[in-house]
Amino acid sequence: MSASALPKGAVRGTLPAFVEPCLATLVAKPPEGDDWVHEIKFDGYRIEARLAANGVKLLTRSGLDWTDRFGDLPHLLREKHSGTALIDGELVVEDSEDHSSFTALAEALKSGLAERFVLQCFDLLYLDGVNLMGIPLTDRKALLRRLLGRNSKTGQIRFSEHLAGDADKMLTEACRLGLEGIISKRADRPYRSGRNDDWLKSKCIQTDEFVIIGYLQSNVSANAVGALVVGYYDRNRLKYAGRVGTGFTNRRATELYRLLKPLRIDELPVEAPLTGLQRKGVAWVRPTLVAQIEYRAWTADELLRHAAFKGLREDKPARDVRRPTVKVPKS
Repeated sequence: MSASALPKGAVRGTLPAFVEPCLATLVAKPPEGDDWVHEIKFDGYRIEARLAANGVKLLTRSGLDWTDRFGDLPHLLREKHSGTALIDGELVVEDSEDHSSFTALAEALKSGLAERFVLQCFDLLYLDGVNLMGIPLTDRKALLRRLLGRNSKTGQIRFSEHLAGDADKMLTEACRLGLEGIISKRADRPYRSGRNDDWLKSKCIQTDEFVIIGYLQSNVSANAVGALVVGYYDRNRLKYAGRVGTGFTNRRATELYRLLKPLRIDELPVEAPLTGLQRKGVAWVRPTLVAQIEYRAWTADELLRHAAFKGLREDKPARDVRRPTVKVPKS
């Protein structure tokens, strides 16, 4: 781009090694108004694709280099663009109904089925010597659509479409289709790292990360878990969030037992006292592993209701796991 062709807010600069991603804030209902556009909320791993002169890297939301885990995706990205770029997206695996599935993603990562990976691209932060984070979202997405080309609705590299208009109707349709929810983004805002009110998420199903703090042994197998005990950090204190007793295949239950048994400790990892029933039969573990948990709600006692295990998260440190809070968007 020539200096005169630079969009307002864009500046020339070197390709960043990594940009902390913009994170969406959970809200009770999606925002209204023409200032917002809405995208499908994907159930996968946040990935930043860095296309540099010396190669392509795929980085997790904490900056870990996972390039080698994703098969041909780096090569496919290079086919899309021979120059430099920084693309924000979500790595997913689709189920039999073409919906992104964290469970399917976890299985594909474990088994090395890289041909199942799809990178849903929804933002462009840098392109060929120009930092684009200062320009409006819709302008960044227009450049991203152009970069990915015409055939970006299929294949392993895709452009994440957005819609303007009735967010409530879009959320209702997303829920009807069995999707996780929608992400609403301010169309006119620059890209800001961290969690803020520029991006808001509205969910059909509650799905969040929790720290595994213990397990109960299976009643049918000596080498498998029957339930997980999970928690989350409130500042520096680990709090108990309840038990998760469904969502395990036999193989998963055995794998979790193999991972958790070496982490056993004698003392409770949480500070607050637990009831005898909450402690009964639990093998406590060092709080190092993070699980993706699907649940219906929180009880009055601040415990998870109808919780199911979806998979382990390898991209988030346990210390970063907090209980999600719901905000009311500003008008």
